[in-house]
Amino acid sequence: MLRVEHVMGFPVSVRVDEAASGVPEAAADEVFAWLREVDARFSPFRPDSEVCALDRGEIRAGAVSAELAEILGLCEHYRLATGGAFDVRLPGRGLDPCAVVKGWSVQKAAELLSAAGATRYCVNAGGDVVAAGGPWRVGLRHPEHADRLCAVLAITDGAVATSARYERGDHILDARTGRPATGLLSLTVVAPSLTEADATATAAFAMGARGVEWAASRDGCEVFAVDEDRRVLRTPGFPAVRAAA
Repeated sequence: MLRVEHVMGFPVSVRVDEAASGVPEAAADEVFAWLREVDARFSPFRPDSEVCALDRGEIRAGAVSAELAEILGLCEHYRLATGGAFDVRLPGRGLDPCAVVKGWSVQKAAELLSAAGATRYCVNAGGDVVAAGGPWRVGLRHPEHADRLCAVLAITDGAVATSARYERGDHILDARTGRPATGLLSLTVVAPSLTEADATATAAFAMGARGVEWAASRDGCEVFAVDEDRRVLRTPGFPAVRAAA
């Protein structure tokens, strides 16, 4: 099974290799229906979303849905863990939990596949990947050359997420200063879940060069980063089968 749809502002592909068990096509339908629901409920760009209603004060913080409460709890966890470098509430801006919502929602989408009986699958959401039943090969784009890879990973069960400047420019801010984060060109995290990998990558990038060590200290996380001096920094357990020197 291979399906690709554009949802939440980026392409999402679902590949399921289950020739023997025959995972139903309806499993992919459920994945994309869930992601469309997430976009409708938690997007800061949709005026009728729950996130926007909360931001306007139309919903009390204690009265949000269980899912939004979980998302906001994760946001607060990473804010505290980074000493305020990561924050979804920036002065002069509306509430924007997208940095947590993406990985959280795609991880739950992968769990829907598992619940449907899939044991070997790969979900790629705008370059962030959650996979099971590998080995799967995942390429990391070079932060300065779109036609080159700086590493190739071997993933069996787990997730990979990258934060960088090359797609959207200086879109990640250091909330302590309100200015674009500096110190890194790209930072990739491998973790057991995409919830952890994606949020950790974004939070670490917001911290700048110090974020590499912080991300590496997180339980279950392995890190590959390229700093502004073009140095490659990686943890010993990073699962690369080929990487830059």
